[in-house]
Amino acid sequence: MAITFEGYEKREKKINEALAKYGMKDLEEARDLCLSKGVDVEKIIKGTQPIAFENAVWAYTLGCAIAIKKNCTKAEDAAVAIGEGLQYFCVP
Repeated sequence: MAITFEGYEKREKKINEALAKYGMKDLEEARDLCLSKGVDVEKIIKGTQPIAFENAVWAYTLGCAIAIKKNCTKAEDAAVAIGEGLQYFCVP
């Protein structure tokens, strides 16, 4: 499954840098990591904001995967890691 969303091309380089930095090959692997820990990011995002853009789902998925990779156990640390993931989705 190829993951795409509006503006993917503008974000692809930074997203791939983040994935490589944290040892993930693609966003699907990030999603699978989250799901393996019982975190369905898409369900959470769309449950909170049903009209959320797909890039929001994937940005939070990446952030959550980063938090998992960093073994965050405190909410503050997880929030920082999730924010890092969101930053990789910012368009320069």
